[in-house]
Amino acid sequence: MNISSMAKKIYFIMLKNIYRIFVNIPKNSKLIVFESFLGKQYSDSPRAIYEYIKENHPALKTYWVVDPRYKNNFADCNLRTVYKFSPKWLLIMLRSKYWVFNTRIPLWVKRGKGTVYLQTWHGTPLKKLGLDIKEVHMPGTTTESYHKNFSLASKKWTYLISANKFSSEIFKRAFDFDGEMIEVGYPRNDKLIKDNTLEKINSIKNSLSIDRSKKVILYAPTWRDNAFHKKGSYKFQLELDLKHLEKEFGEDYIIIMRLHYLISDSTDFSQYSYIRDCSHYDDISDLYLISDVLITDYSSVFFDYALLKRPILFFAYDLEEYRDKLRGFYLDFPEKAPGSVVKSTEQLVVELRKLEKMNFQVSHKHLNFLEEIGTFDDGASTMNVVNIMLDTN
Repeated sequence: MNISSMAKKIYFIMLKNIYRIFVNIPKNSKLIVFESFLGKQYSDSPRAIYEYIKENHPALKTYWVVDPRYKNNFADCNLRTVYKFSPKWLLIMLRSKYWVFNTRIPLWVKRGKGTVYLQTWHGTPLKKLGLDIKEVHMPGTTTESYHKNFSLASKKWTYLISANKFSSEIFKRAFDFDGEMIEVGYPRNDKLIKDNTLEKINSIKNSLSIDRSKKVILYAPTWRDNAFHKKGSYKFQLELDLKHLEKEFGEDYIIIMRLHYLISDSTDFSQYSYIRDCSHYDDISDLYLISDVLITDYSSVFFDYALLKRPILFFAYDLEEYRDKLRGFYLDFPEKAPGSVVKSTEQLVVELRKLEKMNFQVSHKHLNFLEEIGTFDDGASTMNVVNIMLDTN
């Protein structure tokens, strides 16, 4: 162990001990802290809640937790920020009345007396979660430890947001959650209902320098549990044949690439003029709004995108391995999927051509899917969540 790693270890021992000693100090009822995707982004439901609070509850003092390695993602956001695990972060976490996070936090970060912890989570699950995963393939853990840690983490949550009836049933069991479920939809999805206008769509396209005359395809795949460099750092092998897609659609389409936040591999798309890499774009809802069709695999993004009633295609090249070995699904997939499921780029091209002929209209299967999952999203989710959170004694 070198001096640097030893100093870091000593620092965290001190940080944890100080936190443990002062965890129940009085809370500041005007202080609220936000974090999205481990401090990597200003995004998702925490962002929607923050922006609503800034406009409607300006007396509250807000902080955003930032992983220093991703500080550039926050450079132009005009936020009050604090670096994760810094001494200032420690003080703010201890004193804040409200926490708003969308992923789990370390187990040693306990919720003290008087703290309200709102767990927004970050998606409706297709793939198995938490205690429902029978065999865990992620690095740095065992199945037993993973299940135990998930259960311990959920015991800290005061509230958990659910976007639909489908999620509510799963979350209670998979997270071993016995707190209060807020069943009002995802705050991040309010934008999909309120901002789905030609004016807003064109404004976003202009900001991204996207030709309005071209169709837009959003490709947003998930990560694979067994493809990793180390804990929290996952590999991704792009299986799309980009040259073939360029030949078929390069003149009339733009493809937006949006890789998962856990994927650490960077992919160079610079040789393809028809591709925009928006993996680090802060608000995926903007990308939904400007896209004519979504291509994904097993990512939860399709549940949100389905609200727009635009077509979805599933590029599930490793379906059997993912479904039968890695995770398993909550839905009867592909039978219940709100769109065609393909395993090759050639099949994907065929389905895209079919959508062209249909003028990108969705099928009855898509509409039935929305009805079956029982969505709560109505455009007022953020307001309802904030009212519940701030009314907590």
